[in-house]
Amino acid sequence: MLEAKNITKTFHSEGLDTYALTGVDLAVESGEFVSIVGRSGSGKTTFLNVLSTLLLPDSGEILYKGEDVTSMTASRLNELRQKDFAVVFQFHYLLPYLSALENVLLPYMKGVAPVSKEARLRAEQCLERVGLADKGAKLPGHLSGGEQQRVAIARALVKESSVLFADEPTGNLDKGTGESIMNLLADLKNEGLSIVMVTHDNEYAAMADRLVSMADGKVV
Repeated sequence: MLEAKNITKTFHSEGLDTYALTGVDLAVESGEFVSIVGRSGSGKTTFLNVLSTLLLPDSGEILYKGEDVTSMTASRLNELRQKDFAVVFQFHYLLPYLSALENVLLPYMKGVAPVSKEARLRAEQCLERVGLADKGAKLPGHLSGGEQQRVAIARALVKESSVLFADEPTGNLDKGTGESIMNLLADLKNEGLSIVMVTHDNEYAAMADRLVSMADGKVV
């Protein structure tokens, strides 16, 4: 479903080159849960950002269902991001002045046009799916850290994407809340969602179908 071929990425700053990715290959099957682990600086987050198209590689190919993402037009790439890919970060990036339901509805908001009843119903169903059916009217500041992360996951799910990219989704959570988030991801995987997750927690990484270890910008 998703394949990276010989991906390289270098960052340039103040005359110095940082070789973040140095020829990375990975294939992800449809409905597979893959965890990426490695020490800080190993390149795992950069690789996730390239896979999710938040960053474009310097060289190599990212194939999604056989189509080369790196050669897509800007409009086609934006369509892919909107429809097929969803990203959940360690920091949930909820808008503090919008309710939980409104944050979930963000992917449907375009200018001043009203959100359809169908979209609102879908958002409510996603909040219910993550156990927050009664929290839709609350602002993020009135939710716990775990609840805020669940809202972020609901926002990712509302688009009915095919692939969920998760960057340290439990990094700011206590153990009990982290386990509940991981159990939710496992349930979503069992429902057919493909998941690629970066984590520093080996226990959570082991819950995936496959563990990929990175060091010095390569899969080892």
